[in-house]
Amino acid sequence: MAASLSDGLKKYLDESRAFVTVATISPDGRPHLTVVWVIRDGDDLLFSTTVDRLQGRNLHRDPRITLMVNPPENPYVYAEIRGTATLAPDGDKEVLNKLSLKYTGKDYATFNPSSKDDGERVIVRVSPTKVVGRL
Repeated sequence: MAASLSDGLKKYLDESRAFVTVATISPDGRPHLTVVWVIRDGDDLLFSTTVDRLQGRNLHRDPRITLMVNPPENPYVYAEIRGTATLAPDGDKEVLNKLSLKYTGKDYATFNPSSKDDGERVIVRVSPTKVVGRL
Protein backbone atom coordinates (compact mmCIF):
# COMPACT_ATOMS: atom_id res chain seq x y z
CA MET A 1 0.00 0.00 0.00
CA ALA A 2 1.51 3.33 -1.08
CA ALA A 3 1.94 6.24 1.31
CA SER A 4 2.33 9.92 0.54
CA LEU A 5 4.89 12.39 1.82
CA SER A 6 3.49 15.48 3.51
CA ASP A 7 3.85 18.81 1.74
CA GLY A 8 6.19 19.95 4.51
CA LEU A 9 8.41 16.89 4.11
CA LYS A 10 8.48 17.32 0.33
CA LYS A 11 9.46 20.96 0.69
CA TYR A 12 12.16 20.12 3.24
CA LEU A 13 13.65 17.38 1.05
CA ASP A 14 13.62 19.65 -2.01
CA GLU A 15 15.10 22.73 -0.31
CA SER A 16 17.59 21.27 2.15
CA ARG A 17 20.80 19.37 1.82
CA ALA A 18 20.04 17.28 4.88
CA PHE A 19 21.65 13.88 5.04
CA VAL A 20 19.27 10.95 5.40
CA THR A 21 19.94 7.77 7.36
CA VAL A 22 19.03 4.57 5.53
CA ALA A 23 18.38 1.23 7.23
CA THR A 24 18.58 -2.03 5.29
CA ILE A 25 18.44 -5.60 6.57
CA SER A 26 21.67 -7.57 6.75
CA PRO A 27 21.72 -11.33 5.99
CA ASP A 28 21.72 -12.12 9.72
CA GLY A 29 18.64 -9.92 10.28
CA ARG A 30 20.47 -7.04 11.91
CA PRO A 31 19.91 -3.49 10.64
CA HIS A 32 22.63 -1.87 8.55
CA LEU A 33 22.66 1.94 8.66
CA THR A 34 24.24 4.34 6.20
CA VAL A 35 23.98 8.06 5.57
CA VAL A 36 23.05 9.13 2.04
CA TRP A 37 22.16 12.06 -0.17
CA VAL A 38 18.57 11.97 -1.49
CA ILE A 39 16.43 13.60 -4.14
CA ARG A 40 12.68 13.32 -4.51
CA ASP A 41 10.68 12.10 -7.50
CA GLY A 42 7.02 12.60 -6.58
CA ASP A 43 6.56 10.62 -3.36
CA ASP A 44 9.54 8.37 -4.14
CA LEU A 45 13.03 9.06 -2.83
CA LEU A 46 16.16 8.30 -4.86
CA PHE A 47 19.75 7.74 -3.83
CA SER A 48 22.80 6.09 -5.36
CA THR A 49 24.98 3.23 -4.26
CA THR A 50 27.03 0.47 -5.84
CA VAL A 51 26.05 -3.15 -6.35
CA ASP A 52 28.95 -4.37 -4.21
CA ARG A 53 28.35 -2.17 -1.14
CA LEU A 54 26.53 -3.83 1.75
CA GLN A 55 23.42 -1.67 1.36
CA GLY A 56 23.24 -2.56 -2.34
CA ARG A 57 23.66 -6.26 -1.61
CA ASN A 58 21.11 -6.09 1.21
CA LEU A 59 18.52 -4.39 -1.01
CA HIS A 60 19.09 -6.85 -3.83
CA ARG A 61 18.29 -9.67 -1.40
CA ASP A 62 15.55 -7.92 0.64
CA PRO A 63 13.99 -4.68 -0.68
CA ARG A 64 12.54 -3.55 2.65
CA ILE A 65 14.03 -0.21 3.66
CA THR A 66 13.56 2.64 6.13
CA LEU A 67 14.81 6.20 5.78
CA MET A 68 15.10 8.65 8.67
CA VAL A 69 15.03 12.38 8.01
CA ASN A 70 16.13 14.29 11.11
CA PRO A 71 16.83 17.98 10.45
CA PRO A 72 20.03 19.03 12.25
CA GLU A 73 18.62 22.52 12.75
CA ASN A 74 15.52 21.11 14.52
CA PRO A 75 16.44 17.80 16.18
CA TYR A 76 13.05 17.40 17.89
CA VAL A 77 11.22 16.63 14.63
CA TYR A 78 11.74 13.78 12.21
CA ALA A 79 10.17 11.72 9.48
CA GLU A 80 10.52 7.96 9.21
CA ILE A 81 9.79 6.64 5.74
CA ARG A 82 9.29 2.90 5.44
CA GLY A 83 9.05 1.36 2.04
CA THR A 84 10.25 -0.88 -0.70
CA ALA A 85 13.36 -0.28 -2.77
CA THR A 86 13.87 -1.05 -6.42
CA LEU A 87 17.31 -0.99 -8.02
CA ALA A 88 18.09 0.22 -11.53
CA PRO A 89 21.42 0.71 -13.31
CA ASP A 90 22.87 4.23 -13.26
CA GLY A 91 25.54 3.65 -15.91
CA ASP A 92 25.60 7.27 -17.05
CA LYS A 93 25.57 8.41 -13.38
CA GLU A 94 22.69 10.80 -14.07
CA VAL A 95 21.14 10.44 -10.60
CA LEU A 96 24.54 10.41 -8.90
CA ASN A 97 25.42 13.71 -10.60
CA LYS A 98 22.05 15.27 -9.64
CA LEU A 99 22.71 14.28 -6.05
CA SER A 100 26.25 15.62 -6.11
CA LEU A 101 25.15 18.93 -7.64
CA LYS A 102 22.46 19.32 -4.98
CA TYR A 103 24.78 18.54 -2.05
CA THR A 104 28.17 19.86 -3.22
CA GLY A 105 27.51 22.14 -6.20
CA LYS A 106 29.85 19.96 -8.30
CA ASP A 107 29.43 16.96 -10.57
CA TYR A 108 30.42 13.74 -8.82
CA ALA A 109 33.70 13.16 -10.68
CA THR A 110 34.90 16.64 -9.70
CA PHE A 111 33.74 16.26 -6.09
CA ASN A 112 35.23 12.77 -5.75
CA PRO A 113 38.11 12.30 -8.22
CA SER A 114 38.67 8.71 -7.06
CA SER A 115 35.08 7.81 -8.04
CA LYS A 116 36.27 5.90 -11.10
CA ASP A 117 37.00 3.06 -8.65
CA ASP A 118 33.46 3.10 -7.17
CA GLY A 119 32.15 0.09 -9.05
CA GLU A 120 28.84 -0.38 -10.84
CA ARG A 121 26.36 2.31 -9.73
CA VAL A 122 22.69 1.69 -9.12
CA ILE A 123 19.77 4.02 -8.44
CA VAL A 124 17.78 3.08 -5.37
CA ARG A 125 14.14 4.16 -5.70
CA VAL A 126 12.27 4.04 -2.41
CA SER A 127 8.49 3.85 -2.72
CA PRO A 128 6.95 4.70 0.67
CA THR A 129 4.47 2.37 2.30
CA LYS A 130 4.30 4.22 5.63
CA VAL A 131 5.40 7.66 6.77
CA VAL A 132 5.48 8.58 10.46
CA GLY A 133 6.77 11.52 12.45
CA ARG A 134 6.22 15.22 12.17
CA LEU A 135 8.15 17.15 9.59
